[in-house]
Amino acid sequence: MNDSLHWMSATELLRAYRTRRLSPVEATRAMLERIAAIQPRINAFCRMDEAGALKSARESEARWTKGAPRGLLDGVPVSVKDLVWMKGLPTLSGSRTVNPDQPWDEDGPAVARLREHGAVLLGKTTTPEFGHRFTTDSPLTGITRNPWNLERSPGGSSGGAGAALAAGLAPLALGSDGGGSIRIPSAWSGVVGLKPTAGRVPSYPPPSWDTLATTGPMARSVEDLALMLTVLAEPDPRDWNALAAERRDYRIGLEAGVRGLKIAYSPNMGIGTVEAAIAEKVKAATGVFSELGAEVIEVPPPGIAASPEVHAIMKGVIFAQQLDAMTPEQREVVDPIFREMSELGRIVTAVEYQAALVKRREIGDIMHRFFLNYDLLLVPTMHISPLPVPGHPRAMRPPTMTCWVNQTQQPGASVPCGLTPERLPIGLQIVGARLSDALVLRAARAYESARGPFPHPAID
Repeated sequence: MNDSLHWMSATELLRAYRTRRLSPVEATRAMLERIAAIQPRINAFCRMDEAGALKSARESEARWTKGAPRGLLDGVPVSVKDLVWMKGLPTLSGSRTVNPDQPWDEDGPAVARLREHGAVLLGKTTTPEFGHRFTTDSPLTGITRNPWNLERSPGGSSGGAGAALAAGLAPLALGSDGGGSIRIPSAWSGVVGLKPTAGRVPSYPPPSWDTLATTGPMARSVEDLALMLTVLAEPDPRDWNALAAERRDYRIGLEAGVRGLKIAYSPNMGIGTVEAAIAEKVKAATGVFSELGAEVIEVPPPGIAASPEVHAIMKGVIFAQQLDAMTPEQREVVDPIFREMSELGRIVTAVEYQAALVKRREIGDIMHRFFLNYDLLLVPTMHISPLPVPGHPRAMRPPTMTCWVNQTQQPGASVPCGLTPERLPIGLQIVGARLSDALVLRAARAYESARGPFPHPAID
């Protein structure tokens, strides 16, 4: 079992704990050993908590021995993105401007829920500075590499999370998504990830990306995504902007399939050009939904071509505000790309920013009306293959296939749907109406089941 333990899903680990075939301590030690062996090659973690992880694992083992596990994730190793507060470890956001010598004595809501359910927190995963682009390298933590090809990026900004999952360093990862930052690394790393409906997962402190960003689960199986969302979506009083408290198990109904659903398909949303290999695999994936009994209809572009411009304006202003709050000394050490994007935001006028907000509302209205006629929408997760490392100029541009989903606050999942001729993963994005997280997961599971096992990268 030890040879394959690092590829086990969270669901499989829990089953093994329950039948006493495996203990949380064995699983955690195996993950820590795997991280020690693979981490120097991919740089997925920026800070580890080996002692804390083993302590949690021993406590979990004692509970399982008594037949009294705590919560839904007791003993399951999980990584945490370095934009989310985690008690006991600095949250530096990939930046040299954040002082690590602070108390760090509070968990963010998502981390608090993971602890309450007995998860073993391994450490913090890498992110570009303040999550500002869709590749993961920063002046603080260096370059994070894709386990499928070490000369390529695993995506961003939850790139460390995606790389860790793809390399078998943890079965679950906590990410965040302000423009595609869960879905892009899921696509480029060959794993699954869900950007939930805005407000579904409580956040604290409020994300700098305001109403664009949300915390969410990443994993190697859709069943694990549903399990993790069940935990993360529990209420937290610190987030006044969260959705009304709703305790539900997202695994219920997960196997219900897609028969009878009316599903739209757009090759490019009318926003950009998609690489031929990606377009081909995504098109083929839509055929699987037809075979499963759904009605799949290729639709004309819905009229949201302004989405990338809106996104560029909004995040540029957000970054400018962050830069303005820094001391001159801090500004000197930020990522040059972050500084450049901030400078672009500084020249945006109040009138231009308000116009962008109005356009965002129009985009939201268009997609709201679109989903009155369709249950789901299938599109590529990314229009391009994983970029070379280090930071690439194209990573400054808004990710066209994903950023509009943040503007409309809808749920969107990325599921692997094949490999390019260079054997790099391709992601299929499944988007639903606001609040339809369960349906998105259900469709992702139906496709995953029909597709069959997805290969692992040859990183061993």
